[in-house]
Amino acid sequence: MKLPPISYRRAGSADEAVALLAESGDDAAVLAGGQSLLLELRYGDVRRGVLVDLAGAADLAGLAVADGELRLGALVRHAAVERLELDDPLARLLRRAAAYVAHPPIRARGTFAGSLAWAHPAAEWCALARALDARMTVRGPAGEREVAAEDWFRGPHRTQRAPDEVLTAVTLPLLGAGAGVGFAELRRTSGSFALAAAGCAVHVAAGRVTRARIGLANAAGVPVRAAEAEAALVGSDGSPDAVRAAADAAAAAADPASEPHCSAEYRRHALGVLTARALTEALGEAA
Repeated sequence: MKLPPISYRRAGSADEAVALLAESGDDAAVLAGGQSLLLELRYGDVRRGVLVDLAGAADLAGLAVADGELRLGALVRHAAVERLELDDPLARLLRRAAAYVAHPPIRARGTFAGSLAWAHPAAEWCALARALDARMTVRGPAGEREVAAEDWFRGPHRTQRAPDEVLTAVTLPLLGAGAGVGFAELRRTSGSFALAAAGCAVHVAAGRVTRARIGLANAAGVPVRAAEAEAALVGSDGSPDAVRAAADAAAAAADPASEPHCSAEYRRHALGVLTARALTEALGEAA
């Protein structure tokens, strides 16, 4: 792939990456997996003079479980999430969604945190981060801070990360034993972006839904947390009628855009259908 003239800098740590960004100002781009960024640079959709590569920052690698949470460093690849072995329903949900992320070669290079930093409205990880109350850790010249998923996404390819900050990790709460999870996606080809997708996690006790979390991809300019759909399901018996009511609420909460291969009306309908499928799968597990 031919790129326009650009200065390449390889950071050996998160702090070094922050320093390099501070030197370059708004003219720098952060490279983790690069599976989206390099294409944008190639076609001129993104114009930068400096590329700061995180590949050498060992402190940004690896994942860990502590205090009921899963923490994924900025260099954790999609493929590592696809192979995640963890005794919690969260791992099942992440593995199911990972299978829909592009192609295996892209999953081998692209990163979980990079997807959240890129903030594509159709990204599976962005929808799940929103549904699961993920927290993003960013580091900049002023130090480190955390941003909740509900505040992170500002629009297509726009987040709360400042130009001189690095997204260092993403933290996801574990779901706990007994939770059911589901994921459903519609796309044109096996490697296409999602035309629409829905992911969820539910808890059931004494025959009633006690908690539900539902995230939608490509439902608006940012990932959507379907709060109205969650409220429609909580307290119900999880029957097909309850699932349909929740799915209708999810579709109503969506504000999708039209594309050449998918009108807004069709996408909204698909989001309702996919929500119903994901919830049916999750309720079956929880039961």
